[in-house]
Amino acid sequence: MKTKQEMPNQMDQRYHHIDANLDMLEKGAILQKDGTYAIAPHLAGGLIMDPDLLIRISNVMKKYNIPAVKATSSQRLALVGIKKDDVDAVWHDLKMKPGAAIGLCVRVVKFCPGSTFCRRGQQDAIGLGMEIDKKYHGMNLPNKFKIGISGCPNKCMDSTIIDFGAMGTAKGFTVYVGGNGGARPRFADKLAENQPPEKVIEILDRVVDYYKKEAQTYERVGNMIDRIGFDKFQTEVVPLLH
Repeated sequence: MKTKQEMPNQMDQRYHHIDANLDMLEKGAILQKDGTYAIAPHLAGGLIMDPDLLIRISNVMKKYNIPAVKATSSQRLALVGIKKDDVDAVWHDLKMKPGAAIGLCVRVVKFCPGSTFCRRGQQDAIGLGMEIDKKYHGMNLPNKFKIGISGCPNKCMDSTIIDFGAMGTAKGFTVYVGGNGGARPRFADKLAENQPPEKVIEILDRVVDYYKKEAQTYERVGNMIDRIGFDKFQTEVVPLLH
């Protein structure tokens, strides 16, 4: 039996210009240039610990003649080239939830292997990233919001060009806020240093609450900081540190 799979976040009006595709967007299916669709199941940190999941994805590819699986920059596995009539059945057989690939929400929480696997890792990026993913993935916000947790100063998870980033050091995490890529890239501002994992989550909570309250419509975090000034933002978000 086919079931309807819905995105965990709401679509904003910028995605309402093609009514015929709105239902597909709500299912987490994105129209491709050849008329087929791509879906990107949620895969926290791109981490797969169960080999049966890879087998299930492979079986779905074979069953529905899906031509490609693409590893994305958001640490997901996108299934590309799905026929429109197969989308519901593919979700049903995968037994996975859609990733928040579009809409005004927390799109992704990226994290590296950290001290769990990487010999360069100085902090547990996986543990922190998993906790943040459980709490924030898909949460509705004024605009898209991306999070990157790196376990060492190499910052493999783009921690300084992402809305909220953390970089592991021997003394804890350095926290960054307000970065973004795209046509008008912005480097993030350093918000705090030498923070334990639980404090990073507390700071993120404050950043998100402040962003919800102060941001203008469709305003990214970095644009909000530029408008109000970083000193004011830092003082109000992390007052105990300053």
